[in-house]
Amino acid sequence: MTRATPMPDDPLALLFDPTAPLPTIVQGITGRMGRKHAGLMRAYGTDIVGGTAPSGGKSADVTEIDGLPVFRSCLAAVQATGAVASVALVPPFDVLEAIREAVEAGIRLVVTVTEGMPVADAVRARAIVRQAGARWVGASTPGVAVPGRAKLGFIPTVSLRPGPIGVMAKSGTLSYETNHRLVACGLGQSVWIGVGGDAVKGTRFADALPFFNADPATRAIVLVGEIGGNEEEEFAQALRACAGPKPVFAVIAGHGAREGVVMGHAGAVVHGDAGTFDAKKRALEAAGAGVFDSIDGLIGALLAHPLLIAAT
Repeated sequence: MTRATPMPDDPLALLFDPTAPLPTIVQGITGRMGRKHAGLMRAYGTDIVGGTAPSGGKSADVTEIDGLPVFRSCLAAVQATGAVASVALVPPFDVLEAIREAVEAGIRLVVTVTEGMPVADAVRARAIVRQAGARWVGASTPGVAVPGRAKLGFIPTVSLRPGPIGVMAKSGTLSYETNHRLVACGLGQSVWIGVGGDAVKGTRFADALPFFNADPATRAIVLVGEIGGNEEEEFAQALRACAGPKPVFAVIAGHGAREGVVMGHAGAVVHGDAGTFDAKKRALEAAGAGVFDSIDGLIGALLAHPLLIAAT
């Protein structure tokens, strides 16, 4: 069932409240990618307050890395730092346990960037997070960002600039290009949420819509979708139920895909009319959104919209 209003105290609100502290830990910080991206997130200004190492092996004895404390568990990290968010950079079969450990320690917002998380694990993770009243963004997401404040994940800094466009995206690569073009033409983002391209995930387009619609910093919403699944159709249903929705502009990748062929993501597969570009276009346009099959068309429409002309 599509949720048309935010859950009470939904941790996704942390991204939309400029006064909310966002102390963050990195699960897997002693790994090569964990260390690298912890440094990049810190360099951007994200409040990275520490990290965790695996419970076994050589890295478990590390107590500090690049000036950040390293803990044996999320619970120890939360107790010592007051962290409310985490970014997990762990192997696919470790993602479920990383999510479980994080929410049990009191982490409210968990971002998992790893591709290839087993579907059965994703189903279990979604149930664990919902029961805990936490929020999971992932799997297979480039992360989330509040330009000028924080990025959680590996979203490229060159594609970030504070601005009036709220962005939600399935595809990492397509969203990098879309947002880079927004920056180049003088627009930027209020909040950028990568929901990921997996069929089973923690946060879907419809979940984020109420926050963007209520956010005073967001003048318009950009949805970067792709063929496969019914997430865009779900979003269209939520958009129709929204009171006074903001302008929505959508670019849908994969309009030339053949039936039954997976186009990169686990969720990007078309069977018959289900999940096709045309089906998504019809649903979104019926809800009042503008739909485009190219970034050029999307950017042109944004630059011409009266609400955004002054922003450039």
